[in-house]
Amino acid sequence: MHNNILTIENLSFGYNKDKLIYENFSLSIQKNQIIAIVGQSGSGKSTLFELISNNLKPLKGTINSGKISTIYQDPYSSFHPSYSIIEQIKDVVENIDELDILIQELSLDKNLIYQKPHQLSGGQLQRCSILRAILMKPDILLADEPTSALDNIVALDTMRLLIRFLDRFSILLITHDEDLASWCSDKIINIENKRD
Repeated sequence: MHNNILTIENLSFGYNKDKLIYENFSLSIQKNQIIAIVGQSGSGKSTLFELISNNLKPLKGTINSGKISTIYQDPYSSFHPSYSIIEQIKDVVENIDELDILIQELSLDKNLIYQKPHQLSGGQLQRCSILRAILMKPDILLADEPTSALDNIVALDTMRLLIRFLDRFSILLITHDEDLASWCSDKIINIENKRD
């Protein structure tokens, strides 16, 4: 369909060609949708993100997507420890005109973005990660277990924040939390563990 933000057709991939993680896998995401990828550890959820991000090449099949930004499970690993948050945002964002508005919408203290990552809590840093991802103006946001390093209340708040911005982009969510997936997703794709 013309309004698909991501289209995967007949994808096959495996680190070992004799043992495929994906075989003829297809997926499409339309504008403003949340699709959840659910599966056990080692089932290939993060591998799918690497394929979509073009960090891995499929053995066969095609992946077409709009502009991508990513939120990772551990916010501390997604920021360089030696530089302030604002410096790292400016490294990847062309236009920060919306910075002040988004800081307010994300309930962040503006002073936090001038700090270094280790000076923030996990929840604060994950909000900064969301801030950076939104400022990149993606068509699709890849969210790789974005709440699993957070406590339950902060995790729920984080997902509510992401959903608030669904008018801007689609979300492909990786999670092992089936309750979370059921609560927020338009569609759930359960990937069986193919690597015993």
